Amino acid sequence: MTTAEPSPSRHVALEEFLATDPHAFGARYEIVDGLVVHAMAQSPAHDRVVRRLADALERAIDPDGPCREVNSDTAVRLADGGSVDASRRLNVRFPDVMVRDSSEPYDAATVSSGALLVVEVTSEGTIDADTTIKRRLYARAGIPTYLIVYFDKDWETISEVEELRLDWSGVRYAPYQVHRDALVLTQPVSLAVTFTDLQRRLPRR
Repeated sequence: MTTAEPSPSRHVALEEFLATDPHAFGARYEIVDGLVVHAMAQSPAHDRVVRRLADALERAIDPDGPCREVNSDTAVRLADGGSVDASRRLNVRFPDVMVRDSSEPYDAATVSSGALLVVEVTSEGTIDADTTIKRRLYARAGIPTYLIVYFDKDWETISEVEELRLDWSGVRYAPYQVHRDALVLTQPVSLAVTFTDLQRRLPRR
């Protein structure tokens, strides 16, 4: 594998992606219908919520239960676009947080990589994609649960978390629950965490 960084604003076919270290595309780049695009730089509040939520999900894993693993900014290959041009089909995203079935090895070449839940924490620059494009792509990849974390107008305080689950078709999300004040999950892990804990700053020494 090469570790060279991908060039933004050019198209990448699956073969090239698989021949490249997937993490070379992470943090700063995603692949949308084959096009390498810049990912948005995020705020401290966004980063803090991502870290707190990933930690809470990891602590919620039952050591005696099914194999689960929590990842952040890990490549997830989604369903290909419909273009006849192979260099304009690939979709790879890096969800803020993901819970996956770890009974099988992670494989960036496999659509959804065993993802059971993905989370996107919205920001001013990503909210449209998080609520439309990513919602569609994650559903088409068959990821059972999608959480969207929304902020108040100050982009510092969580207002709600929308929980979406696949409907009867298996390729579309339907609203399941809107969480306010606390996030309570029953799958793929049992979790209860307050918004205060998710957005808290560490106390000063």
